[in-house]
Amino acid sequence: MKKGRFSVSEMAFIKKAVDNMTVDDISRELDRDPASVHSWIETNVGFSTSQKKEVEVHQELKGKPYYRELTKQFSDEELEMFEFHFKKMWAQFKDDVFHTEEMQIIDTIKLEILMNRILKGQQDTIDKILDVERLLQQEKNMDRGLQDRDAIINLERQIAVLRSSQETLSRDYKDLQTRKATMLKDLKGTREQRIKAIEDSKETFVSLITKLTVNPEFRNTVGIEMEKMRLAAEAERARLSQVITYEDKSADRPLLDDISVMGDV
Repeated sequence: MKKGRFSVSEMAFIKKAVDNMTVDDISRELDRDPASVHSWIETNVGFSTSQKKEVEVHQELKGKPYYRELTKQFSDEELEMFEFHFKKMWAQFKDDVFHTEEMQIIDTIKLEILMNRILKGQQDTIDKILDVERLLQQEKNMDRGLQDRDAIINLERQIAVLRSSQETLSRDYKDLQTRKATMLKDLKGTREQRIKAIEDSKETFVSLITKLTVNPEFRNTVGIEMEKMRLAAEAERARLSQVITYEDKSADRPLLDDISVMGDV
């Protein structure tokens, strides 16, 4: 079984075969581990429609001029989180995003990453405080004659500085949280605003009828769509009215109504 990175020909084969072959079949064809093939498809092609869309958005993001700057601004772990949020937010807005809104999305995600940095910094500060307090307590537990007063003063000073730093991080976090909430409101990305947008919609049944009456192009489009649905329903009714033989050799007619039953008489 081959190891290492997929070749260009292998990647092209997977992209072509993913909709018609199973992962196991592709693995056998390429003599590759099924887990590695599955992982590559999930990352670079996608299985479901939503995954395929996310992969498409991910590739589009990597082609943006500002992506190079993002790689310089964030660590690999942070960049992975940035890409995750970008794909999800882009899908939430159904690709209906202007450039200014795209920049707002980027800034919102940056705020999220900065907030995560602060939380990590707070946890590091808490760990350092605990370590220093442990050293301080050890020093204080010694006999008074053996205590190093300078060391105790120095440790207490360190704790005070760390606690001050912790308070500063907390203020910075609250500030970023407020700015992020404001940006989400500007993007109309909160649930309250989505519901309000639906409630404020001026589209009513009467306006739909009016549009069908005065707009021939819209009326023609709706008519074609309705006719397609009618023909599809009739074709499916005819198919399900027939006797179908299943893999276990049993036969049955899924749709039983007066037309399918009386047709045998």
